[in-house]
Amino acid sequence: MKKFLTVIAVLSALALTGCAKADTAASIGDITITQAQAQSKIDELLAERAKIDTAGTQFETGNALNRSQLRFTIITTVFDEIAKELKLSVSATELENSRQGIYSQIGGEAELSKSLVAAQIAPSNFDRYLRATIISNKLSGALAMGGVAEAEVQARISELLQKKAEQLNVTVNPRYGVWDDASGDLIPGDSAGSAVVPSNK
Repeated sequence: MKKFLTVIAVLSALALTGCAKADTAASIGDITITQAQAQSKIDELLAERAKIDTAGTQFETGNALNRSQLRFTIITTVFDEIAKELKLSVSATELENSRQGIYSQIGGEAELSKSLVAAQIAPSNFDRYLRATIISNKLSGALAMGGVAEAEVQARISELLQKKAEQLNVTVNPRYGVWDDASGDLIPGDSAGSAVVPSNK
């Protein structure tokens, strides 16, 4: 489970501002994430929660869930853009090895759904997570080989993500909140109360 938190830990590296189009949840360069796409991940995750016993477990809901799921999509997209720039490829074999490694950590493929719910990752985002983790590991290895101390590697990756996000002009619809420089996080804003809520199915 610790691995599941690696990518999430650097999500607050992104500086996000408002999107111009009302139907856009966020944009990363010329990549657009629609509100419908963002909502589909929320609905998917909620559907998975309903399949398992979550008694006594607290999960993000409402606007907090909207922000965290959008944040995940943004950060994995930025990782992809960094990989393109640095010509870092992720092979099908690497993805499969990483997938099998996760299965070993959690006690088998049958436990994946429960683990993804705990990590707040929609099933269709699992490969995105794996890919971002592989890219992050490759960046960590490159930084270490370049002489960066192990204790500084994560901070350097966060810095790289922030700079790439700024270069791509990452923006977020203010309905999802506002970016707070002081806390380094996407937080609720005056307009966040009208953010997309999970649809009834």
